Amino acid sequence: MAVSPQNIADIRKDYQLAALDEKTVGDDPFAFFHKWFAEAQISHADEVNAMALATVNAMGIPHARIVLLKGLDEKGFVFFTNYNSVKGQDISENPNVSLVFFWKELERQVCIEGVAEKVSAEESDAYFASRPEGSRLGAWASPQSQLIPGRAVLDENYNKYQQEFGSDIPRPLHWGGYRVIPTQIEFWQGRSSRMHDRIFFTLDADGSWQKNRLAP
Repeated sequence: MAVSPQNIADIRKDYQLAALDEKTVGDDPFAFFHKWFAEAQISHADEVNAMALATVNAMGIPHARIVLLKGLDEKGFVFFTNYNSVKGQDISENPNVSLVFFWKELERQVCIEGVAEKVSAEESDAYFASRPEGSRLGAWASPQSQLIPGRAVLDENYNKYQQEFGSDIPRPLHWGGYRVIPTQIEFWQGRSSRMHDRIFFTLDADGSWQKNRLAP
């Protein structure tokens, strides 16, 4: 017997795993993010470093996609991509971006707003060298976000660069990292009956963080 899909409007989950208060979060959002990220790793969350990246182009048209966090320091959140991609073009026109992490296993999300800037060439070189050989070739083979007539173009490019470079694959100049320097960070903990906990940090002009609670 075929099983009928559930009505979309009836899909819901009551979050009951944990609570979040201002004391627990502390005064340093970076330190608390590290704590939550470590807990997400321990929980074996799927794609723990996956984050939604939203960009807006010069015409005000938004674009969103999932990218992977590949670095975190006292300045911000680092990911790598093709600079000629849609996301790269958007950032060149409007560097204001947002990130969202969602760890369903812990009923948590983190929402970040900030400004994206390119990391140094040295940082991009170091990360590129650490990637698997296939991923390095892929950075050359794929004209990311461009229209192509078919899959064969990618396969042909991949084979061409594999023959050209062998195992000594340099970083393409059109490929590298961005660091999102946050101006706002929100920690969201799911609670029962949609009475969620939301602790919200905003960056002041003097570099200090202000902490507040938001209604769910």
